[in-house]
Amino acid sequence: MAVFAQATAPEKTRLEADTVQQTLATGLAGRFGRARVLALIPDHTRTAPLPLLFRLVVALLHDAQQLDFMVALGTHPPLDPDALCALVGITRAERETTYRQIGLLNHAWDDPAALVQIGVLEQAQIQQIAGENWHPSLGGDTPVRINRRALEYDHILIIGPTFPHEVVGFSGGAKYLFPGISGAEMINTTHWLGALITILNTIGIKHTPVRDMIHAAAACLPTPVTLVSLVVVGNDLAGIFIGDHLDAWQAAADLSAQRHIRWVETPFRRVLSHAPAMYDELWTAAKAMYKLEPAIADGGEVIVYAPHLDTVSRVHGAYIYEAGYHVRDYYLKQWDRFKHIPSGVLAHGTHLRGSGLYENGIERARIQVTLATRIPSEDCRRLGLDYLNPDDINPAEWQGREAEGLLYVPKAGEMLYRLR
Repeated sequence: MAVFAQATAPEKTRLEADTVQQTLATGLAGRFGRARVLALIPDHTRTAPLPLLFRLVVALLHDAQQLDFMVALGTHPPLDPDALCALVGITRAERETTYRQIGLLNHAWDDPAALVQIGVLEQAQIQQIAGENWHPSLGGDTPVRINRRALEYDHILIIGPTFPHEVVGFSGGAKYLFPGISGAEMINTTHWLGALITILNTIGIKHTPVRDMIHAAAACLPTPVTLVSLVVVGNDLAGIFIGDHLDAWQAAADLSAQRHIRWVETPFRRVLSHAPAMYDELWTAAKAMYKLEPAIADGGEVIVYAPHLDTVSRVHGAYIYEAGYHVRDYYLKQWDRFKHIPSGVLAHGTHLRGSGLYENGIERARIQVTLATRIPSEDCRRLGLDYLNPDDINPAEWQGREAEGLLYVPKAGEMLYRLR
């Protein structure tokens, strides 16, 4: 097993800072002497102690010829200079002095000049990976394009958490390459394949066709990759695994399955799923739905409660308002109507709306999805979602009522609830 170093905290405890430092030193120190290293990190919509890790990694890789950090944004909006500093926990003064030699970069998925093609996944290969989930809407060959900087360094170091994930099963690992720093083609194909499979058959499952597709694309990358895979509970580290991107990720996914899945005996009728402020668009706050759907009774309701949120998506909003939020077959059975919309956007649409049927022109969703945000009620209706005024909600009234089939989740989006 190619894991160089690892540390796991006992249940309900955390790794102390000195343990994290020692694990990083064991796994990373002396491995990158005189190398040019590109470190890939998540943005603010993923929980990880990046300020601590940034300082430790910079100190440990002091002998690297070059060390830069790139935010693996996928299609998320780029961060401005102040936000980049805040992400890694440094001041602007430190940026211009202590860390002036360290690059802080955004990925640009929609800039052709920033991308380079390193391979192609042919339709036959994708069809084999997808198996019974194959559908012609996946299209033909998928070019494997990646940020060209991935070829300009001697080594890539991925630093990021692993959680149950709606598209790939468990996040982390090579997902920081595809879709993290990839072009639109891999983003769309992987997300639509996940939508075809559905959340209920994907989230919290370690080995999935989408994960296989991501690993097939990663095999096209000639630059060596080392992974620092994190398991975060609350705001603390419960585990850290350092090694190659396959084995370190597998170890982290195993721990994530233990620490991030809450099994319930009886499905809930209604859930108030409180999306934290780090989700500043519905594009990411929808995780408050994704992580709860498997534990909702047929005919039940998930309320995405985010009183801070007033935006659907800064990048994809126009397409989302055109397509709306619908069950998968609503799009598939009207493909000529929707095929011009990026399939990654349609995937988001069906992931938030949940599973259901579309027959004889009638859509029947399995559960009700309600927004309690600053997105206006008329917009919710246009999008195909229900609306509640967030000011009329008191989370305290929801607490302690699990026996009634009601659940309040105070920091939704990371812990997965599943019916046993």
